[in-house]
Amino acid sequence: MALVKMSLDPFKPLPPLTEEQIKMLEEAEKMPFVYDEENPPLTKEQLKQMKHIDEFTEEELKKYKGLAILKRYDECKKTVSLRLPAKTIRKAKSLGKGYTSILARIIEYGLDHEEILEKCL
Repeated sequence: MALVKMSLDPFKPLPPLTEEQIKMLEEAEKMPFVYDEENPPLTKEQLKQMKHIDEFTEEELKKYKGLAILKRYDECKKTVSLRLPAKTIRKAKSLGKGYTSILARIIEYGLDHEEILEKCL
């Protein structure tokens, strides 16, 4: 089975499915579900703990919505300006394409490890 990538415009209606796409979906529906170590089957106890969305109270929904917003905010990247020595910029750029992401990971790592942070203060 091939991976198909599409770019969709959320403001345009989806194109109708082709005969081939319909056939692929029908065949996929008949295929057995395969569990693996990353996707093991749920136990009866885990299934009992699950709730349908309609079973959540308004307070629970607000709480989870707030957590989702915070998580999204924490994962959102912000642009900052730093003053770095030319030597440091040359070293960073020598890492190649994506060097700014590498710098971001270095900064995150340093801030997450107290011993490194103490050396820099």
